Amino acid sequence: MCLAGQGYVFEEGEVLFKRLLGISVNARQIQRVSEHYGKIAEQQTEEELKAGEKSIKPECTGSRTYIMVDGSMLYTREEGWKEMKLGRLFNEDKRVELSPGRSSVIQSQYICHFGSHDAFTAKMELYADLYPQKVFIADGAKWIWKWVSDTYPEAIQILDYYHAVEKLCAFAQYQYPQESERHQWIGTQKDKLWANGVLAIINALKLITPKNDFAKKALEDLLRYYEANQQRMQYKTYRDNGLLVGSGPIESAHRNVLQQRLKLSGQRWSVDGAQAIANLRAFNKGNQWKEVTTLIKNAA
Repeated sequence: MCLAGQGYVFEEGEVLFKRLLGISVNARQIQRVSEHYGKIAEQQTEEELKAGEKSIKPECTGSRTYIMVDGSMLYTREEGWKEMKLGRLFNEDKRVELSPGRSSVIQSQYICHFGSHDAFTAKMELYADLYPQKVFIADGAKWIWKWVSDTYPEAIQILDYYHAVEKLCAFAQYQYPQESERHQWIGTQKDKLWANGVLAIINALKLITPKNDFAKKALEDLLRYYEANQQRMQYKTYRDNGLLVGSGPIESAHRNVLQQRLKLSGQRWSVDGAQAIANLRAFNKGNQWKEVTTLIKNAA
């Protein structure tokens, strides 16, 4: 029932039980059982981590671990649209190249949380503390980088390259209305970013006279963003060291872990219900479903 509940709309789970197993299990029962074990599975895992009873595999300790966090908006009955924060951790040796420029992560840990930044980062630390070599990749959210800087000052911090380019494009849209001129300007700036040239870009931006009020505001936002994250934008250095520079893995996790089940048409979740189902999906998508089945067997 938990596997059906985290993977399908509860009513669809009822149909699956009937057609595949010939068993009558109503949707409400699937929901109740899934939410119950989704809640206690998370609690038990956190208790084991705090007690030091859960550890990482020895072969993972020598490689770098990527840690990415972001948020997805889900609709709840109590609070309307509410952000669920999602964290993803994976070792670099779990990233497999499928073709030139295209790779896949075959093993990850996922952490889902409805609530405050502090409560979410406390959950993240239970996992992140286990790994000695940390690489954080994120957008420009101040709370993320404050947490990383305060808690893991030795970690590598990388601003997502595609967010950096997105800011350039937002300004260029207003400053350079001619498409050819705009594309040429953006291409030049991207070349500079790849060459550790963020300081040169900042200095050049300060000399530009905005053509309109929209361009003025976009330029101010761009400068503020680049100046705040300058030390996290040394993309040539990162690539020379074999590091990822994009947050694609967390973007795909939003779709794969959360949105494919929790953001379907017409869905309105209770906060507790969404959290429980997200927990089950985190276990399943992280290839840790055995922990859920063990919990259920022990409870029986």
